Amino acid sequence: MNNPLTEPLLANNQQNDENELDLRVYWTTFNKYKGRIIALTLLIGILTTLFTFSLQPIYRSTTTLLLEFDKPNVISIEEVYGFSPSGRDYYQTQLEILKSRQLAEKIVDKLNLISHRIFQLKPQKPGFFLNWRDWLPGTSSQELPKAPPTMEQRRNDIVNALMAKLTISPVRNSQLVNIRFESSDAQLAADVPNALANIYIESDLEAKLEMTQKAASWLTERVDGLRQKLSQSEKTLQDYLERENLVNVTGVKSVATRKIEETTSNLVNANQQFAEIESAYRQVQALRGHSIKSFESIPTVFKNSLIQSLKKVELDAETKVSELSKRYGHKHPKMIAAQSELNSARENTVQQIRRVITSITKEYEVALANVQALERSMGQQEQQIQGINRKEYQLKVLDREVEVNRQLYDLFLTRFKETDISQDVQALQSTVGRIVDPALVATTPYKPQKKRIVMISLILGFLFATMLAFLLEYLDNTIKNADDVEQKLGLPLLGTLPKLKIRKQEEFHPQLMFLTEQKSHFAESVRTIRTGIMLSNLDSPRKVTVITSCCAHEGKTTFAINQALALGQMGKTLLIDADMRRPTVAQTFGLEKNAPGLSEFMAGTRKLAECIHDIEEEKEETENQEPAENCKITISVMPSGMIPPNPLELLASHKFENVLAQLEHAYEYIVIDSAPTLAVSDALVLSRYASSVVFVVKADATVQQMVREGIKRLQKINVPILGIVLNQVDIKNISQHGYSYSGYGYYGDNYAQT
Repeated sequence: MNNPLTEPLLANNQQNDENELDLRVYWTTFNKYKGRIIALTLLIGILTTLFTFSLQPIYRSTTTLLLEFDKPNVISIEEVYGFSPSGRDYYQTQLEILKSRQLAEKIVDKLNLISHRIFQLKPQKPGFFLNWRDWLPGTSSQELPKAPPTMEQRRNDIVNALMAKLTISPVRNSQLVNIRFESSDAQLAADVPNALANIYIESDLEAKLEMTQKAASWLTERVDGLRQKLSQSEKTLQDYLERENLVNVTGVKSVATRKIEETTSNLVNANQQFAEIESAYRQVQALRGHSIKSFESIPTVFKNSLIQSLKKVELDAETKVSELSKRYGHKHPKMIAAQSELNSARENTVQQIRRVITSITKEYEVALANVQALERSMGQQEQQIQGINRKEYQLKVLDREVEVNRQLYDLFLTRFKETDISQDVQALQSTVGRIVDPALVATTPYKPQKKRIVMISLILGFLFATMLAFLLEYLDNTIKNADDVEQKLGLPLLGTLPKLKIRKQEEFHPQLMFLTEQKSHFAESVRTIRTGIMLSNLDSPRKVTVITSCCAHEGKTTFAINQALALGQMGKTLLIDADMRRPTVAQTFGLEKNAPGLSEFMAGTRKLAECIHDIEEEKEETENQEPAENCKITISVMPSGMIPPNPLELLASHKFENVLAQLEHAYEYIVIDSAPTLAVSDALVLSRYASSVVFVVKADATVQQMVREGIKRLQKINVPILGIVLNQVDIKNISQHGYSYSGYGYYGDNYAQT
């Protein structure tokens, strides 16, 4: 039962093991390729060093320039042009001016760079030159030689080269600007930024002087024009005054105003009187043709005092006549006198009424004439006032024009005087900038920084080589170690054979390594594999072992011979060379080339005893020798004999099966060296007679897909594959990767492996 308290601990341990395994895999890959990684890194470093030291040294000098913002101006020329430098826009504008082509051209002219040795045209050296355009269709190498560049073209090229190597960079949070220039000439690298700073300041002063001169010239023209315009406007005003006889327009206008006011008042009174008289006149006109008595109803007539007195006299006369008529008759003298008095009174009244009527008519006519006269006078006075107003308006227009022209003239005259003064004090004004630190001639080159480049190249080369090694390891699908055998092939590993170092100075036979180097690591590995084969066949009555591989050059024959020699220590052993297409066993043991073997026996030309050759070798005793081992190695060898035209038919015959059964009774162990499984089907036929099959794989060489295909062909016919022997394993790398071979003692010290 699992303990819930220990489960997290076990999970953490498992995760730590996986992480350690991943790191170990990376370390293993690095150790495997570390020689090539170091070699490639050193190669890149050496090439970089050679290239770096072949480069021409480049010098760089820097001039620090301070851009002035606040400048005390005697006169603000900016007011004339409407420009006021301030803030970031001004700073950026000055930077762009420093980068302008015009300043670069001035540097070229000032320093006479056309004649400088750096910018001289290099003559083309005679030699072999391959023009790729000659290989294009429709082109010909017989072209006219190019004309040498003109001075203007050279100057433009030098300006472009100068601007490309010139760097203008502002200093953050300040008004400082760094001007840098790079060149192979240290003096030129210092002269260019200093010249640019001076030319920039001088150009600004020249621009200011030119601006001031332009302003002065413009102001002069404007002052002259305004002076003429003022004179013309004053002359026009004076001519108008003389033409209109104007002395005091304000006084004349006031007199005319008072007159029109009086005329207006008189006209109002006259209209009132006319209205009153007109009413009486209309009443009189209405009663024309009536009796005189009817005019008495007119209020004007009725209210006349003389008529009232006459009416009283007439009334008194009527009263007297009325009283006398009561006493006297019509013919009485008193009656006649009274009647005559009454008639006389009535006649006077009528005459007076007629006079009043006549006076009303005359008053009406006089009042009408008076009103008309006042109206005419009023109209004339209004026209006079309008004329005066028009003259006053025109006079004001002329006065304003004169005043405006005088003000403009005074303003521009003042500016002109100030500009004229500023030309004398221009040199006292602050410049657009000043040099804080001039460029000095560099004593050491700025680039290439050889040490840094070499160090960076070594680091990058090491990283590149390491990544390349991991890429190669990732793309490498060969069988490398025991883990690959178990994980990728799914078969047990019987053992590994170390990679042997071939000595060129003496004859060396790895096929007989078990005899010649009995204390070597290789011999011990063969013994280990021998033990595995013997233990796996304890319960099998048949002792036939077939050695094969997927393809040639895997080392199967070498292993088969050495394994047969190792089994020869334990018992009577027979080695059969069944690789009848490329036999090597007979040559290894020093047999004659035409020594009879398997092919002669199968063909019936030789007997079995003639085809088997006994070989005896003395074996030195070792300190750790097993008690069961003999000191003499005795094995028998059946070579392949002459190469037959049909090896597969011979091996698949019943005769071979019968002879193999016969040999099993005569020998304790039989080792058959078979042909590769992917090349031919010999191994598939031989595997039917074997108690076990050993598959040899060359480490770091054989692709796993090929090994799988070879094993798959054996497994299809149910062949008992005992396991895999991994050949030519680099023990040194394996021991560094975490696999220990310390149990083999001194074997690894006497023989160096690669």
